[in-house]
Amino acid sequence: MNRFRKEILFLCDALIFAASVAFFLLVYSHFDYAEVGTTGNVGGHIALLYLSTVFFQLVFKTYDSLWRYAESQEYLSLLAAALCGFAAYEVIARVSSMGTMSFVLLLGIACAWVLGMLTVRFLYRGYRTRMLRRDRSSLVPVAILGAGAAGAQLVSELRQNPASRYRAECFFDDDRTKRGKMLHGVPVRGTLDEAVAKMSAVGLTNAIFAIPSMPDAQRSAVLRCLSEGGIHVMTLPGTLELIGRTATVSQLREVQIEDLLGRDEVTLDPAPVEALLRGKTVLVTGGGGSIGSELCRQIAKYSPQKLVIFDIYENNAYDIQQELKFRYGADLDLAVEIGSIRDGARLMRLMDRYRPEVVFHAAAHKHVPLMESCPQEAIRNNVFGTLNLVRAADAYGVQKFIQISTDKAVNPTNIMGASKRLCEMIVQSMAQCSNTTFAAVRFGNVLGSNGSVIPLFKRQIAAGGPVTVTDARIIRYFMTIPEAASLVLEAGAMAQQNELFVLNMGKPVKILDLAENLICLSGYEPYVDIDIIETGLRPGEKLYEELLIAGNNTEKTANDKIYVEYQPLVTPAELEDKLEVLRAALETENADKLRAALHRVVPTFREPDEVNRTQGETVELPKQSGEYIPV
Repeated sequence: MNRFRKEILFLCDALIFAASVAFFLLVYSHFDYAEVGTTGNVGGHIALLYLSTVFFQLVFKTYDSLWRYAESQEYLSLLAAALCGFAAYEVIARVSSMGTMSFVLLLGIACAWVLGMLTVRFLYRGYRTRMLRRDRSSLVPVAILGAGAAGAQLVSELRQNPASRYRAECFFDDDRTKRGKMLHGVPVRGTLDEAVAKMSAVGLTNAIFAIPSMPDAQRSAVLRCLSEGGIHVMTLPGTLELIGRTATVSQLREVQIEDLLGRDEVTLDPAPVEALLRGKTVLVTGGGGSIGSELCRQIAKYSPQKLVIFDIYENNAYDIQQELKFRYGADLDLAVEIGSIRDGARLMRLMDRYRPEVVFHAAAHKHVPLMESCPQEAIRNNVFGTLNLVRAADAYGVQKFIQISTDKAVNPTNIMGASKRLCEMIVQSMAQCSNTTFAAVRFGNVLGSNGSVIPLFKRQIAAGGPVTVTDARIIRYFMTIPEAASLVLEAGAMAQQNELFVLNMGKPVKILDLAENLICLSGYEPYVDIDIIETGLRPGEKLYEELLIAGNNTEKTANDKIYVEYQPLVTPAELEDKLEVLRAALETENADKLRAALHRVVPTFREPDEVNRTQGETVELPKQSGEYIPV
């Protein structure tokens, strides 16, 4: 049937035309055609009328339409083709020697034929819908939040797509003029603020958020309200993701925790990034990790001459290699190298073989409690591994070197943060003594990264709880993995020399709020279905994190979400003195001596108890001026 769909429809239209002609000729059979205005051969008139109309049906491509998905455009095209066909018949008949057909007879045949074609198409569409959706009782009733274009498309898709498990029961929209109206036969019940109460009143527990143009902050508030009200919410992608596409069932997804951050997603300018990467050889260390692998995905989009992934963990490196091979095939020249940044000779050979022009350094030990118990590993890997890579990049003339840093490097209270602050110093020390452009990018916690709090919460919820937070007061800055990678790429494009780039990440988020929201999104009620307990701060953990060291030395870039913090220069001689202190402490293999050495070389390094005990029941962030702001 599908193979010969056009031919079958063409035959149906021909039969309808024949039936229309037969009917009206029968009606007029007792009249003398001349008396009702018909001259010439009636058969010739009928043939010309049919051929003229079919010609315009082909011109308007009405037989190419998928009528089970037809909207007003398809039906208007059908009517326009019929009108043009009848007009063409009239012109040809009058300018030729055929004579004319009775206007009444012509009008009757035309109306009957068009009505018959529309009826066949409506019946076919109804049949398809009924066959695909025979059992409405098995469908999940949902409310659509947003009675706009996306909502209207979604309702049509829910009805017609056999993969859909939902049926639309009502709309909610903040445009009060729509209240009481119908959209595709579905009523608009009220505003978004009324959704929870009205849905609960009728036992409706599922909703689809279909307002892709709503600002993320407002979207976050609406989704949080619905989740806290016990409504299970799915959502469509945002406006940028929907450009050029319609709302479809396949685009529906569960509301994710990043939807509730209350911060507009950072959007970056691709033009300078393309200039940085297109046609270049790019090296990504730690390319199998959460940030490193996303960097590789985004770099691959800009058609580098070669992408080199360097990682010590072969399983992660293999995964991203296979993903990129599947997506790009031979279009991406990809190399994967296994090795450690601790091995200086290996890095020199790597640089000599590939001669990268751009390096993104994402390889690091990052887990705070683990580095507290193994400080020597943090120093060897993060500090001296970065030193090896920086020297190799300088020796082989890398154009740009971008160091991935962290907000934990700001006034650090743990070994990991202090080691990353030293990495920033290493990069800064190269400013006046290398032709390579060095820069660092600092951002907060990354949602969903390996070892982050969200995967932990999800595992605990799946196990039935309890969900554990170290302290109910603790706050953190958050961003998504794609945002973090995009920031790194744009910072690399902006980098000139010695910059430390910082993202304006908005307000920090309470970890307790994240836990409660994630429990709600999972369909449970916090403290009733899933309990939340405090386990106490871990070694080295600070109640809050900061993004800036010296607020007076910051400057906004062309992107109002990205700032540059200017630090006092660390000379190569000063850096070498600091490294000698660390080398001596490393030789002792004594954790206390290593910690003391870090306090000497990183003046801002303080013990966590010293910082945390200044906080009360509500955590307050220090302003750069020394004042405090409540969170």
